[in-house]
Amino acid sequence: MEALLIEATEDSPKIALDAANNLFQISGRSLPENAIGFYQPVFDWLQNYLQSPNTESVFEFQLEYFNTASAKQIAKILLFLEKLSIKSDVIVKWYYKQDDVDMLASGQRYAKLINVKFEVLEN
Repeated sequence: MEALLIEATEDSPKIALDAANNLFQISGRSLPENAIGFYQPVFDWLQNYLQSPNTESVFEFQLEYFNTASAKQIAKILLFLEKLSIKSDVIVKWYYKQDDVDMLASGQRYAKLINVKFEVLEN
C-alpha cells in the first residue's frame, strides 16, 4: 500500500501514513482554509488501509494548534480508528507540550470520545 506523505505548511500539519514502516503521524499546526478538503486524502487512505491493516497500528498526534474545523476532522479520524480497532490493535498517542493545557484538555476529551487505547503524553 502506498504511503500518504504531506509536508507541513504554515497552516497545515505534516501527515505521514506509511503502513509498510508502521508510521502513522499527524503533527504541527492544523488551520487549513478547507479542512474537509485537506483531510479527505487521509480518509481515503484510511479506508484503503482498513482492508488490510497491520496487526498493530499506533497513531501519533503531535499537534501544536488546531482550529474548530480541524477539530471536527480529527474527531472523524479518531472515530475511524475505533472502526479500525476491530481488525488491528489500535493505540492513539496524543502528545502535548508541558505548558499547553488546551492540547492536554483536547487529548483528554478525545480519549473519552472513542473506545481504543488512548495515551495522553507530555512531549
